[in-house]
Amino acid sequence: MSQIHSFANGASQESIPARLIPGQREAASERRRKFPFRFPRDGRVLGGQFTVAENSRRLLRFFYFERRLMQALGAWTLSIPEFEVKLETGRHIFWHADAARALRERLSEQEKKLSEIDAFRDPEVDRFIEEVLSAEGAAALLVGIHQVAGRALATAYRHHIDLTCPVADVPTRRCLNRILADYAPMLEWADLAIAAYVEGGVEESALASWRWHLQRLLASIGGVTGSDPKVDAPSPLRSSLVPFQRGTTPLRDCRFDTFKSTGDYDVADGGERFPKDSYESLRLRFIRTQRDEVDAIEAFGTFIWDIRFKSFQAEHDLARITWDEARHTEIGHRALLAAGYDPFELKNRLTGSTCRGPMEPAFAMAEINLFGEVGVLKTINSLIDAARDRNDELLRHISDFIRSDERTHVRKGAKIIQVMTDLSAKDLELRTRELFTECLVSLGAVKKDMDVFTVSREDIEQLVGE
Repeated sequence: MSQIHSFANGASQESIPARLIPGQREAASERRRKFPFRFPRDGRVLGGQFTVAENSRRLLRFFYFERRLMQALGAWTLSIPEFEVKLETGRHIFWHADAARALRERLSEQEKKLSEIDAFRDPEVDRFIEEVLSAEGAAALLVGIHQVAGRALATAYRHHIDLTCPVADVPTRRCLNRILADYAPMLEWADLAIAAYVEGGVEESALASWRWHLQRLLASIGGVTGSDPKVDAPSPLRSSLVPFQRGTTPLRDCRFDTFKSTGDYDVADGGERFPKDSYESLRLRFIRTQRDEVDAIEAFGTFIWDIRFKSFQAEHDLARITWDEARHTEIGHRALLAAGYDPFELKNRLTGSTCRGPMEPAFAMAEINLFGEVGVLKTINSLIDAARDRNDELLRHISDFIRSDERTHVRKGAKIIQVMTDLSAKDLELRTRELFTECLVSLGAVKKDMDVFTVSREDIEQLVGE
């Protein structure tokens, strides 16, 4: 009697019966009986709902969603006031970037060229992301990014794991499971953060209405897979009425006391805490500078948005640096606590971020890479040596890790700049110095009668400070 097997495309096929040779099955059974080890039985069953083509179609859409979520969060980094949310956003930018990287790699294993993957665009996903970007405030942004898009993606990933072949498509299952490992804490944090916004006075009904609006919009494009039944899109869309424009001004919450008219902490504080150039002064300046790298989260996140679709590798590298800068900010914040300060009693320097916010990405990136990070590497070795000589384990510990990060950033940054501009290194440095001098003059950080060409690399390293 014939056996019928079902296949993913809905067709069926008559099975080809096995042809046995007398004695072989019995011999195999005897060999198994003599085998002494009883290893765990693999209970996976061959079969799944997706062909390679359908698997790739879905993964490509997942990849595009992750890439666009990375870009969207980057676009908002300047405009998020709350310290904790800005930090987490720096982290989440990289979680989405790395999810996109993993999906991209898996797609390349399923006969898709990297150039084809990187060139993929989906107007439906774009329309959804543009609407998410039109959120009225950071709380609403979290609703769209995490509670609508993020939760839908997590659900789709789990369903894909359940439905694809557990034997033939193990690489996809592993890829999605690794992505979900980042999603679990990210989505949990988002729920708690949104609850904190509501408890702090953000109108819950407005967030609920926005959530429903975005859920309907997502349903109108067939969900994150594009294969769900489509419904009518909500109308009107905010993004259709007012297209999104990223912010240019760095925002801080009310706990911060900020300054931007100088790069010197002593000037901003109204006096010296320690004698100038003493170890104690250099130590505190270094720790404060790390806390103030909250502005680097803004810078690198914004670069991702500003150069979107020029190079996936550049976007991924920027996302990783953004995550590093979020860690540096945390390091500085916690080190200030360990040093006996309330971090919010120490003024936050906005000079660099104020200048970079409106600037073209190549020049803003050059300021950080050519002046800021290189400047750190010029001085950090002697600082580590001094900390070791004084048995200052706190500073030695944090600066050791920061030094390794900054070295990596300088290497990656040089490649990112090549994506951003065709200018020669000399022309790029000169124009960056000119632009930053103009900005510093406008802020009152340097005298108006200074000749733009006399503002040296060292001047900008000192005045902007990274």
